[in-house]
Amino acid sequence: MDMPLSKSAETARNELVLRLKRVEGQLRGIQRMIESGEDCEPIAQQMAASRKALDKAFFELLACAIEHPEFTSRPREPKERRIQRMARALARLA
Repeated sequence: MDMPLSKSAETARNELVLRLKRVEGQLRGIQRMIESGEDCEPIAQQMAASRKALDKAFFELLACAIEHPEFTSRPREPKERRIQRMARALARLA
């Protein structure tokens, strides 16, 4: 990225990293549950919670890319075009 991150973009990036670290911790907990032979239902509940947290991180990432041009690989792209590109990504990836 060529442009330095604004304060709000830097905050958004840090929050996203923290969110992903929490998901990572959840996944490690799920692995321990499976290895220790716990029942499937609580494991499935934890998997669903992890999936939901990862989905939220995905949407936050796309919102950041729309809101903060310096958060993308095309920082000088016109805002309308960036929004259209992110909307297509959301439709394709969500």
